[in-house]
Amino acid sequence: MRLHIPFSLLLCTLLFVSCKQEKKETKTIIEQSKTKISTKSPKKVLSPHTSTMEMVGDTHIHIDYSSPGVRDRIVFGGLLSYDQVWQAGAHKATWIETNKDLIIGSKVLPAGKYGFFTIPSKNEWVLIFNSNWDQHGKDEYDEKDDVLRFKVLPRVSDKITEHLEYKVDKINDKEGTISLAWEKVLVSFNFKLNQ
Repeated sequence: MRLHIPFSLLLCTLLFVSCKQEKKETKTIIEQSKTKISTKSPKKVLSPHTSTMEMVGDTHIHIDYSSPGVRDRIVFGGLLSYDQVWQAGAHKATWIETNKDLIIGSKVLPAGKYGFFTIPSKNEWVLIFNSNWDQHGKDEYDEKDDVLRFKVLPRVSDKITEHLEYKVDKINDKEGTISLAWEKVLVSFNFKLNQ
């Protein structure tokens, strides 16, 4: 005895199985795509935005900057020309804020927020506090807005600091040190609280 399956029923069954298989394959492809997307590493930021802060006595000092990497480059005297103003970071100008007056050398830096710029050279650096703290790079830098300028001697090391790093170190409740290190160079200066 032969079984007769109506052609339309056979066709419907084949379509149903085919659709179900296609749906399963599509679901597998979507799941694989999601896995690829989620395992893809995020784009590395070359000059991450960061900050450092410290309390010295009742004085709060805050430094905000973008931290470029050396990435096998000669930085000072190469990437950054000597004797040119530099925003002491990447992207926007680095800024330093203090809620109390600071004495640097024999000069007073009034409480406030300042763009921090440098003029690196091989033998000495000029460090600059500028009243225009909110600017891109050094595009709007104007010497007439300088509030304080002074010179420091750079220290050169064999050790490489890969990413620009600022530090505020408390010596005691009345004085501290601010430093920046990048590539093989470290510059720092002492400050006292104006009490």
